[in-house]
Amino acid sequence: MATGDLIMGMIFLSRTITGILGNLSLLSHYLYLYFTGCKFRPTDLIIKHLTVVNCLVILIKGVPQTMAALGMKDFLSDAGCKLVFYVYRVSRDVTTCNTCLLSIFQAIIISPENPRWAEFKAKAPKCIGPFIILFWILNFILNIMVPLYVTERKTGKNITEKVDHVYCASLHSGKFMESLYAAVVFLQNVLFVGFMLWSSGYMVFILYRHKQQVQYIHRTNVSSRSSPESRATHSILVLVSFFVLFCIFSSILHICLSVLNNHSLWLVNLSALITGSYSTVCPYILMSHDSRVPRLCCACTRNRE
Repeated sequence: MATGDLIMGMIFLSRTITGILGNLSLLSHYLYLYFTGCKFRPTDLIIKHLTVVNCLVILIKGVPQTMAALGMKDFLSDAGCKLVFYVYRVSRDVTTCNTCLLSIFQAIIISPENPRWAEFKAKAPKCIGPFIILFWILNFILNIMVPLYVTERKTGKNITEKVDHVYCASLHSGKFMESLYAAVVFLQNVLFVGFMLWSSGYMVFILYRHKQQVQYIHRTNVSSRSSPESRATHSILVLVSFFVLFCIFSSILHICLSVLNNHSLWLVNLSALITGSYSTVCPYILMSHDSRVPRLCCACTRNRE
């Protein structure tokens, strides 16, 4: 085994283990909050679902990538390749939708209290479940074309007609079908990223205005401790920033793989590494801004009272 392959295999393995441990830690955190009787925030349902989807993204793509980088080639059949890529694309797109929903819902939570928003804010938590189900159905349908052009590497097709993913391959299915799928993916990403940026900008505006009001009212006695809503908003803003950053790099690498005829192995591995990094980083960002564990006893006592 070449040294470069061994290093890449260790990188993929480390990312997979780190991501799984982070997401399982976040899930165990919510399990602990549940058994200790703490009151959940409205956004916790989205975060728990996002964590489960992150685990699915990391396992379904991280394990094959690690095995391929460590020298195991052609270990997936044609049906296995189709299943892995289909589940991965669906899970990755559901992750995008959930991150967008989390950003929008947090913007609704911190919006100013007024009669116009009061009824909407009261009904909004009931819409989270239906939206999550809708995202799964939508992405199952939109990615139905993925199994059509994914195949095993041992196929007899000419290598010039496919993109080598080390353990599977993507066949070129014609300019029209490729253009149609690319347009659907592009429009979906632009739509959800646009909503994320809009809601993030709105949250930044609300936080800035709130800070100015607090400084005006309490110039001589300003608490250095931010509110739970403020910390949750900061974590989601950081999360969206990382998502957009990874999305930009992933899109650039995807364009390079689509345009270049000769795909170097390092470019394929780099693209695979970037596309799965968000699911690895996500739980650590959320846990770093959640202060409910240090204050768990006091918080639970107040909630039960």
